[in-house]
Amino acid sequence: MKALTHPIKIVFFDIDETLYYKKECRIPDSIFEQVIPQLKSKGIIPAIATGRALGAFPKAIQPLLNPQGFELFVTTNGQYNIYQGDIISQYPLTTERIERALEKLKALQIEYGFVSIEEIAVSKNTAEVEKSLRPIKEDYIVDPNFYLDHKILQLLAFFPQERTQEVIGSGLLEDDFKEVRWHKYSVDLLKKENSKAKGIKDVLNYFNIQMENAMAFGDGLNDLEMLATVGYGIAMGNGEEELKAVADYVTLPIEQDGILAALKKLKVL
Repeated sequence: MKALTHPIKIVFFDIDETLYYKKECRIPDSIFEQVIPQLKSKGIIPAIATGRALGAFPKAIQPLLNPQGFELFVTTNGQYNIYQGDIISQYPLTTERIERALEKLKALQIEYGFVSIEEIAVSKNTAEVEKSLRPIKEDYIVDPNFYLDHKILQLLAFFPQERTQEVIGSGLLEDDFKEVRWHKYSVDLLKKENSKAKGIKDVLNYFNIQMENAMAFGDGLNDLEMLATVGYGIAMGNGEEELKAVADYVTLPIEQDGILAALKKLKVL
């Protein structure tokens, strides 16, 4: 465990399997009763840093989206970042870039999706699409041309891990795109330079907070840059092994109140 050497002024939380226990569709009581109130009482800003879009937040987190809870959001892997409803930064994809990617995906016969600020739309509803998206946003839209009338923050592609090399070989990613797997059948497709870490840098600049005064909790592969960038990165005990390898501390799993345990262990609370 790395020593905590700088005072913490802001803490970023991933949602799925970090704040939100997806298996039981709930947020641990300790978050409501201890973590958020105690952070607020100490003047520490609690913030969300998620791969989800604003319109795809789970219902269980809604009671925390208020001045007594969360008002600061790094969303869609750092591509749409807001505070109290005001946009700090955003990085939508151009129509040209989207269409280049769709050409490759169609040639590969891979279904795709679009993530806007509030909606998720897919090219076709398949078993793989349903298994991926239903736990994230039940009311997603089927519209292969959704991007023509909406600002798109990132793409989705629905294919299993074993097709990854085929996808890479197709030229889909080229020099400026990357894929981040978040489900057995699905990956996020976004600009290579974008990540939660980039969104966090924008936020810290906005608040004039130094990186060493920022802490973050995560569990997945889209948290790698975030945990490696903030002053103190904490991986959940239920997290990916690759993430644990870059973390400053590995806490207990979400179902064992890992967030509260880490904040107490490090004397943040």
